[in-house]
Amino acid sequence: MIEPGLKPDEEPLGDLTVRTIAMPADTNANGDIFGGWVMSRMDSAGGIAGVDRAQGRVVTIAVEAMTFIRPVKVGDVLSVYTHVESVGRTSMKIHVEAWAKRFRTTLHEKVTDATFTFVAIDEEGRPRPVPPLPGA
Repeated sequence: MIEPGLKPDEEPLGDLTVRTIAMPADTNANGDIFGGWVMSRMDSAGGIAGVDRAQGRVVTIAVEAMTFIRPVKVGDVLSVYTHVESVGRTSMKIHVEAWAKRFRTTLHEKVTDATFTFVAIDEEGRPRPVPPLPGA
């Protein structure tokens, strides 16, 4: 099944950063996986990408344009991809996509995406510079 408006050859943007399985304890009353569970995995993946780019501690300061496209079901394997979009002096915007490999199938669908903003901090929690992107 291909999402309306998407090309059949659409692939995740960025690097595979987190991969996990959706379990029954992560469901809401409808039997779908909580959106907050998915968002938490996306925040963790963005944090991993942020730490790599900043070469140290980062904190999430904003989430923009979170779009839930499809539900995640029990047994789906959730793969979260990250791509550093831009780097400022102390902050960075990281595009995060979550894709589900549907349980017992080969179907791989995008279920949500968002842009997370992280700030690099020092050991005292103060903002610190982020190394610029290559070629910037």
